[in-house]
Amino acid sequence: MTTRITFLASAALLMTSLSGPARAQGAPQTIALVKVDIATLATGYRTSKIVGSAVVNEANQTIGTVDDLIVTPGDHVPFAVLSVGGILGIDTKYVVVPASSLQVK
Repeated sequence: MTTRITFLASAALLMTSLSGPARAQGAPQTIALVKVDIATLATGYRTSKIVGSAVVNEANQTIGTVDDLIVTPGDHVPFAVLSVGGILGIDTKYVVVPASSLQVK
């Protein structure tokens, strides 16, 4: 009998808590329009096209691949994370270089 009363009390408490007013959560969001120069965008590169690309040296020997790109929040200088050495991900070393030091071909 006490189990049944406890169950009914729990069910009533649950129904009461679920029937309250719905409130939005999180901070209010704003949208701002920004004018974008199409000519500047046309000279850029998509991250999805860069990551995974082979990195070669001056002698056209493959030395690694682009593993990731990093953009700093303050000055937005991109860096490329290169994975070099190793076989099948074993003993791979990661080297961070400024993206400006790479030539995309």
